[in-house]
Amino acid sequence: MSAEARIHGRRLLDRLNAFAQIGATAAGGVNRQALTAEDREARALLARLARDRGFAVFQDDMANLFVRRQGRRAELPPFLIGSHLDSQPTGGRFDGALGTLSAFEVLEAIEDAAVETESAIEVVAWTNEEGSRFSPGAMGSMAFVGAADPSAWRDLRGSDGASLSEELAATLVALPEAEQRPVGMPISGYLELHLEQGPSLEKERIPIGIVTGVQGTRWLEVTVRGQAGHAGTTELAYRRDPMVATTVALEKLFAAVMPGDAAARLTVGRLCTFPGSINAIPEQVVFSVDLRHPDSDRLDEMEEQVSAVCAKAATASGCTVDIRRTFDMPSAEFPATMIVTLEDAARRLSIPFKKMISGAFHDALFLARVAPTGMIFVPCRDGLSHNEAEFVEPEDAILGAQLLLEATLAVTQST
Repeated sequence: MSAEARIHGRRLLDRLNAFAQIGATAAGGVNRQALTAEDREARALLARLARDRGFAVFQDDMANLFVRRQGRRAELPPFLIGSHLDSQPTGGRFDGALGTLSAFEVLEAIEDAAVETESAIEVVAWTNEEGSRFSPGAMGSMAFVGAADPSAWRDLRGSDGASLSEELAATLVALPEAEQRPVGMPISGYLELHLEQGPSLEKERIPIGIVTGVQGTRWLEVTVRGQAGHAGTTELAYRRDPMVATTVALEKLFAAVMPGDAAARLTVGRLCTFPGSINAIPEQVVFSVDLRHPDSDRLDEMEEQVSAVCAKAATASGCTVDIRRTFDMPSAEFPATMIVTLEDAARRLSIPFKKMISGAFHDALFLARVAPTGMIFVPCRDGLSHNEAEFVEPEDAILGAQLLLEATLAVTQST
């Protein structure tokens, strides 16, 4: 199968460089947030490249962008490959773009070799995977699989104050050459190539990770309430300090959750005090907790642990605590059939690989709800991602694309 079509490595690398100029930052990264002018420019470039090769271009009402190469049997649902083109405000040039442009290179390689597939293959660039400008992330893929109702986002404002509805409409209008289609359709499967966003592949010198699933994610907002007071005149016996309760709770959680379970993740990324005066005991402290684990039952246990530890620390400090769940993303296991397809493809290409869980959630997490889904990871330097220094070695990018091609042909030629 690999003899029929081959990835054109130089073409792929040139495309990655070209797209990295759209929203380029001075530090070598990319600021191409969802539904901005830069995002529209990247979408327009992909559409132009597709039309130049004779591929059909579509977009749906969520601005998910599709590039289609027809198969022999038009009645079969298409097989999707792709990722996203939007970035973090100070993001890297590979997150998302590597998967989307590698998928497009797969389509070109198949076209170059005049390979006939049974089903159509469509490259997809999902809308707003990152969620940096408009929250939540993965809007496009969630809407596609029916995991969310887009009408609920109608009044959303972005981090810059922009209206989601207005920016979405402007993005759709900016690409009139794309044929409009409804959100969602039957598909036969989905494959996504992505950089690992962690250090394990690079450290272990393994060029490919075959992803077996995505761990669950749960976000909590913890509010500890005490009593404001003067920093200089309020003695210890009279203090009801929510910061004391917070620090005691976090010390216990940091010492217990991750050290006690290698698969667990606990992160406090945001902490605010109110009223926030340097010389006043705060009235309340609000902090976020990001919990992750591949096992949903274990995730429940971790949430209960956070609640119990925070409640005990608050009571001991004369405070009260309120915990609100703000985000709940169940874990997902990718089907054995897709994992075996990737393993067999890697063996045919003599590429070493390891099986692994994804610590971050991707569009593939949602596609797995409606069709057989798989993911390929390639190493990234020092495990850095969501960072302007993000980097994937050229040979790793090309190898990942070649595996994506091999697996895509295995599925679409045997449908």
